[in-house]
Amino acid sequence: MIEIPVYNTSGKQTGTVEVDEQKLGGEVRPALLKQAYVRSHANRRPDNQKTKTRSDVEGSTRKLYKQKGTGNARRGDKKANILRGGGHAKAKVRHSWRQDMPAKMRKLANRNALLAKAVDGEIRLVESFGVDKPSTKAFKALIDALKIDRTCLIAFSDTRGVEAKSAANLEHVDLTQIDRLNAFDLLNHRYLVAEKGAFEDYIARATASVKEVDAKQEVAA
Repeated sequence: MIEIPVYNTSGKQTGTVEVDEQKLGGEVRPALLKQAYVRSHANRRPDNQKTKTRSDVEGSTRKLYKQKGTGNARRGDKKANILRGGGHAKAKVRHSWRQDMPAKMRKLANRNALLAKAVDGEIRLVESFGVDKPSTKAFKALIDALKIDRTCLIAFSDTRGVEAKSAANLEHVDLTQIDRLNAFDLLNHRYLVAEKGAFEDYIARATASVKEVDAKQEVAA
């Protein structure tokens, strides 16, 4: 079991939350985390724009005028690249950067990223954010009390609450909903901050499928 400390709003440790590292992958898996990170980064990259070649342009293939006798240069149809509305001589081809990854691997990568944060001591759990009304100053005091000096990802149970509004304007701080935690966002930030209750509920849901798999394996054995 790995223990994650829990703090109050003054930055004093008041307890711990125990998490079974076996449910989070057992050990940090750099190759898996890199694959998940590269996939997420590639899938956020926009596709290239495509331009039409001569064959893609709609229109008649009729020759504009006869080959000889006009005194003009030889001319084919109106879709030639040197004519207005014609196709491009060196057209851009659309390229998709999207990558796929099995659902089980994605879920494992998300859990394993949490394990990496826990092993490095970069998870800050609080009993409660302690904000009754939107106040950037109050939330900044909480961040300072937790000794967070680098980029930070704050996971809320609801990103529309007063806590999220209080943290929205903080520098080097990004917000997310705790149900949407993923390897890409976790690896892009040094610290993860969340409420103890919401974090425990998330871990329970995230590892529920792992428990079902373990139970099936025991029955088979």
